[in-house]
Amino acid sequence: MLNGLHPKMIHSLFLINCSGDIFLEKHWKSVVSQSVCDYFFEAQEKAVDVENVPPVISTPHHYLISIYRDKIFFVSVIQTEVPPLFVIEFLHRVADTFQDYFGECSETAVKDNVVIVYELLEEMLDNGFPLATESNILKELIKPPTILRSVVNSITGSSNVGDTLPTGQLSNIPWRRAGVKYTNNEAYFDVIEEIDAIIDKSGSTVFAEIQGVIDSCIKLSGMPDLSLSFMNPRLLDDVSFHPCIRFKRWESERVLSFIPPDGNFRLISYRVSSQNLVAIPVYVKHMISFKENSSSGRFDVTIGPKQNMGKTVEGVVMTVHMPKAVLNMNLSSTQGNYTFDPVTKVLTWDVGKITPQKLPNLKGAVNLQSGAPKPEENPSLNIQFKIQQLAISGEWMLGKIDAGGTNGITIGNGALLLLIFQLEVLN
Repeated sequence: MLNGLHPKMIHSLFLINCSGDIFLEKHWKSVVSQSVCDYFFEAQEKAVDVENVPPVISTPHHYLISIYRDKIFFVSVIQTEVPPLFVIEFLHRVADTFQDYFGECSETAVKDNVVIVYELLEEMLDNGFPLATESNILKELIKPPTILRSVVNSITGSSNVGDTLPTGQLSNIPWRRAGVKYTNNEAYFDVIEEIDAIIDKSGSTVFAEIQGVIDSCIKLSGMPDLSLSFMNPRLLDDVSFHPCIRFKRWESERVLSFIPPDGNFRLISYRVSSQNLVAIPVYVKHMISFKENSSSGRFDVTIGPKQNMGKTVEGVVMTVHMPKAVLNMNLSSTQGNYTFDPVTKVLTWDVGKITPQKLPNLKGAVNLQSGAPKPEENPSLNIQFKIQQLAISGEWMLGKIDAGGTNGITIGNGALLLLIFQLEVLN
């Protein structure tokens, strides 16, 4: 649970789509005019892309703190100075709750379930600061939507709000409801890592950083007390914990000790800055050239997995921001589809899965504006891909899991290992 540190933290919340339409607003105090969002729209116009909109915007009478999730801007209005990361974390909790309740956090899902959205926001924020943010507690307060429940509510005029106060709100463990019972006791811990890396022409790593999370699915009866240890916890930097973690034991023993929430939740997030752990699992052969005093050029890129990987590289997407002088590109690909936007000058190649027997290749001619000077530098290649059942930290991450005497428990140690790369190849 998030604990409010300042009175009147969040005054209002606006949900805005990419077209600049405010499709939902919620106020916990007096109503704030939508005109306050004009300052946000001004910052949005100045930003290069949607992800570069400043998260904190100061106005004469308010602060606007926002996040961007699933093509929706969550813009909160603050009247006094507050810790910005506190508000940002709460907005992410709101988006996560929508995802959990409706299966997706989208404009359509919010509009189709607008009554439940307002009910959730009313419970998640009390008098301007966060109150109930745990999904399993919220589901006792407000039942998730189903087709049958929607039909019954429309006929009887009833709502999704529960009749009783959640048991977790009355205990010193507010993230877990009491009286949980399961026939099969199961606990799964999924390690998901994202790697941002830059490599040069020769394939040497210039920069690499791992951002990782451990997502858990705990279905245990009663009040289980779990502990999870690591083979090498010293590699973890900037660790962020779920409130259930006993922080003092982590400080002294580097062991995660906790009574978990019921269901799905994020146990920890972390960063690993050691470049020695990062082995780039693909190679890129590229040749992008422009001729002097000519309106043409050549483009040739091949992507392949390294021989020592042993895992399938999936979801490969390459994005290239071509120079402004490029008019169009006539390319042919051996695998996947490509598109080139002549306005934004962005080339996107959706490769899909890579098979070593037939490496994907994209090549062809580049047409430049007549009389335009040769581009001063070649563009870099941005490549995204993922690998199932593999994590850079997977071999050392999860050590021993102690179920605290719980009988008949099935522990899934790293049920899912997923590696997601954001790779920039310098040309």
